[in-house]
Amino acid sequence: MNLIKRLVATTSVALLVLSLSAVDLSESSFARGNTPNNRASVAICNKTSAVAHTPLKAGFPDAKANQVDRTFTLNTNCGQIVFKAFGKKAPLTVIAMTSLAKSGYFDHSLCHRLTTSQIFVLQCGDPTASGSGGPPFSYPDENLPTVTLNDYPEGTIAMANSGPNTNGSQFFIVYKDTSLPPSYSIWGAVTKGLDIVKKIAAAGVVGGGTDGKPKQTVAIESVLVK
Repeated sequence: MNLIKRLVATTSVALLVLSLSAVDLSESSFARGNTPNNRASVAICNKTSAVAHTPLKAGFPDAKANQVDRTFTLNTNCGQIVFKAFGKKAPLTVIAMTSLAKSGYFDHSLCHRLTTSQIFVLQCGDPTASGSGGPPFSYPDENLPTVTLNDYPEGTIAMANSGPNTNGSQFFIVYKDTSLPPSYSIWGAVTKGLDIVKKIAAAGVVGGGTDGKPKQTVAIESVLVK
């Protein structure tokens, strides 16, 4: 099937729907072993001028682009996070995210959500930092895992969504083995910088909960794609 026919214009919200039970952060085994008081677990982050903002206008990706594996480097205020993007397993996702990255869509954007109990992810990719921002198009799910324990293992890069086939720009980084419904396209794996995400997670969530804005501000200053 021609890939361009599978890109569907929409105003869908790219929001990862997480179902968490009320577990105090202090009861999390991850939190117990990585407290902000442990110097080795504290992220070294620079100040950032990134703020929530209206997304850049984004056109439809070139669906005829080469379906090849790529390397994404997220230059954040806390250091570089590098991951391999699975262009052969999730071609539409990688084509779309490459197009957005090269257009500067993610530049100076905040990672807006952190979860630290049962589900262990840092969510980024929404310039509005509201959890409801995204480009004016969506594309189908790809490379969904089979139903199993820890189907989203540590280091996984996956797309957030608001339902089947509503992928946009929001994605999440899994920093500890996580079990989720097999509903989120897996399109990459971290090769460098996962320790940075873990340190950001160790700092916790604003307000002391287990799901919300990261206490340690983390911004994607720019993205390099090769």
